[in-house]
Amino acid sequence: MSPESFAEHFHILADAPNGVQKLREMILQLAVQGRLVSQDPKDEPASVLLEKVRAEKEKLIKEGKIRKQKPLPRIDPDEVPYKLPEGWVAIRLGELLYNGKASYGQNPNPELVNAKVVKVSNISNDGFFQGQFANRGYAPSEISELLVNGGDLLVVKSSGSAQNVRSGKTALCGGEEAGDVVASNFVMRLQRFSNEVVATFLWRLLNSPISRKFVEETVKTFTYPNLKWSDLSQWGIGLPPGEEQKRIVAKVDQLMGLCDELEARHQDRAEKRMTLNKACLKALAAPDGDSAETAWQRISKNFDLLYDCPENVSALRQAILQLAVQGRLVPQDPKDEPVSVLLEKIRAEKENLIKEGRLRKQKPLAPIQPDEVPYELPEGWELVRLGNVTEIVGGVTKGRKLTGKTTAFFPYLRVANVQRGYLDLAEIKEIEIPVDELLKYRLEPGDLLITEGGDWDKVGRTAIWNGEVENCLHQNHVFRARLIMDDVSRQWLVLFVNSPTGRSYFEGASKQTTNLASINMTQLRHCPIPIPSLAERERIVGKVDQLMALCDELEDKLTQSQSAAETLMGAVVNQFATSRARISALTAA
Repeated sequence: MSPESFAEHFHILADAPNGVQKLREMILQLAVQGRLVSQDPKDEPASVLLEKVRAEKEKLIKEGKIRKQKPLPRIDPDEVPYKLPEGWVAIRLGELLYNGKASYGQNPNPELVNAKVVKVSNISNDGFFQGQFANRGYAPSEISELLVNGGDLLVVKSSGSAQNVRSGKTALCGGEEAGDVVASNFVMRLQRFSNEVVATFLWRLLNSPISRKFVEETVKTFTYPNLKWSDLSQWGIGLPPGEEQKRIVAKVDQLMGLCDELEARHQDRAEKRMTLNKACLKALAAPDGDSAETAWQRISKNFDLLYDCPENVSALRQAILQLAVQGRLVPQDPKDEPVSVLLEKIRAEKENLIKEGRLRKQKPLAPIQPDEVPYELPEGWELVRLGNVTEIVGGVTKGRKLTGKTTAFFPYLRVANVQRGYLDLAEIKEIEIPVDELLKYRLEPGDLLITEGGDWDKVGRTAIWNGEVENCLHQNHVFRARLIMDDVSRQWLVLFVNSPTGRSYFEGASKQTTNLASINMTQLRHCPIPIPSLAERERIVGKVDQLMALCDELEDKLTQSQSAAETLMGAVVNQFATSRARISALTAA
């Protein structure tokens, strides 16, 4: 791929997942390898610059401003992980920088000189200052040595967590911070021996993917990542001529500015799309049927605009479910058999099952009160409690004492297996139970599985068991609901419980602790369920299946589009990792 082709596809690359961030990383990688701008044979060679740096270093030592340091090992050019352009030299980072005095400090005190402290949290992953600086007090005799100068580099030594590796992230002190802040003892303060070396070039270098790889390989052996100057100082890098450093910095700044514009444009476009999507979905859920129809037509005509990210498709799925359970997704037919007829059949069947001993008689559930009606029900619908149309039981409790009983191991379902609307059977564990309890806990095809809780998303997740595994049980954190009569429709119950209205009931009824929630069997049995006629239920379920298939198709297209963008990005990265092509043409992107 040529530089011109890269420039042509720049905006496409930016649209890839994390595309702008990957472009930023690519720009930095090409910059520190000397492949972002052209070399100029008139530039003073980097070897001359290096001699000036060494002279400045000796001067600082003689003046007592820095201590004489142990010589660094001679570098082999092969230690630099890329081919150096003409005029560059291979050096160790410690030949350009030295580690300034650490800062410890005390709490603010009138007798001390107070200064702002740059902590690990003040250095972002992109190498910029963030958040508020803390204040500490320092002895007047030491503060002058601690204050950061313009051009100093502040490098994170330790993130303090193996899960949050920020070691190596580097901030550059400019005019605003200089003389006003000090570095904490978890942040290295690196100072240049000579101002002939462009500080911004070193800052970009230390935040480049090449630097990140070196740091990760250096600190990976520690329980908590801890970057030491003794290791970083020996890192082999390529040093360009001073004038080329300036050109590189200017080009990087220009391209990063372009990335900023693209990022802002993407963010603005995403916010507008989300706002429009919310407005359409709100109109879709409005009580006025004509408005809902108009909103649905607007959504249908603008699918490509509204739904180019998974978050919006997920919101559409929820809107479809909500319209379905409100009876506003398909037209009603006055010829349908009234729901009251079905409910009478269920009551009669329930009594028969109790008389036959196939169903345990339970305390009658309280009548549904007016404040429990979630919305105005369509004509002919009725509201019933879930416990009046299903038999709900708990599952197997783990860790019971089974001494003296004849036992066997059987597969069982956990909360993790029951997702919202489907089962994840990738991993099914086994549990030991008495053999005579198999019939009590064994699942039958058509059973509904409803999760007790966990975090908020786990409460009330419901799916249908279709007999995928023989002699499968369910854990006590997964309720089993078995229909008294099949005419109620399992698909309808799953649709309602997983809808926004169903989820709202569980959120209000569940027992809540910090970040956790759970429901008990009583709350589950009392859940109010709207029931339309059998014929209308079939029409609604059929329509939902049709629209969900459309959502699936839409998500597949999004996935394919993102995959294509990622493939293009990978091709570009590979091209510039293996060729000497320049990308000066990016200026015109």
